[in-house]
Amino acid sequence: MKKQVKISNAVIKRLPRYRRYLKELHKKGVDKISSNEFSRLIGYTASQIRQDLNNFGGFGQQGYGYSVDGLYKEISAILGLDRKYKMVIMGAGNLGQAIANHTYYYKTGFVVDSIFEVNPRLIGIKINDIEVRDYEDLVEYVEENEIDIGVICTTKEVAQEVADKLCFAGVKGIWNFAPVDIEIPSHVAVENVHLSDGLHSLAYHINRNQEEAKTK
Repeated sequence: MKKQVKISNAVIKRLPRYRRYLKELHKKGVDKISSNEFSRLIGYTASQIRQDLNNFGGFGQQGYGYSVDGLYKEISAILGLDRKYKMVIMGAGNLGQAIANHTYYYKTGFVVDSIFEVNPRLIGIKINDIEVRDYEDLVEYVEENEIDIGVICTTKEVAQEVADKLCFAGVKGIWNFAPVDIEIPSHVAVENVHLSDGLHSLAYHINRNQEEAKTK
C-alpha cells in the first residue's frame, strides 16, 4: 500500500463491495478475473475499478487480470480486516439488540464485548451471552478491556454525551446509529449511519423509475 496518499472516502466506501464480490467468486472456485469481467459483475466501470485499486498499488497483471484470492486478501488488509476488533454497544434497545444479534450470527472479526444501558430493568440480562452492564461502569470497562469501537444506539439527545464518554475512555472509533452527527476528536474515527437516508434515496429511485416508465 502506498504511503502518505490521501484516499477519497468514495474509494474507501467501494472497497467493501469489491471484497464482498471477491469472496463470492472465491466460493464459486473462480481463480482470476479481469477488470472488464469484474465491471460487468459489480456495476462499476472497468476504468473505475482500475483507478480505485491503483490507489493502493494496482495488484493486477497485464494479460492476466486479478487473482481473486490475492485481491480479496489485499483489500482485507487495506480495510484492516486482517485483525479483530472489540466493540461495546451503547443501548440495549431494539437497535442495540439487533446489532448484537447481527454480529453474533455473522462474525467477521468484530466482536461485541459488552452492552451498556441506563435502564435498570435491562442491566444484568444477557443477549446472545453478551452481558448488559451499567452505563456508569463504561469508562473503567473500556480502559481495562482495550475496547476498539463504541457502537452508539441511543436517542439523539444523549448521543453526543455518550460519544464524549467513549472518546474519554479511549476507543479508536465510533459507529454511530443515533439520528444525529456527533463531534469527536480528530484521532477518533467515526462513521455516522443515518438509516433514513437509505430509505429516502430508495423513495427517489422508485419515483424516478415511475417517471421514466411514463415516458416510454
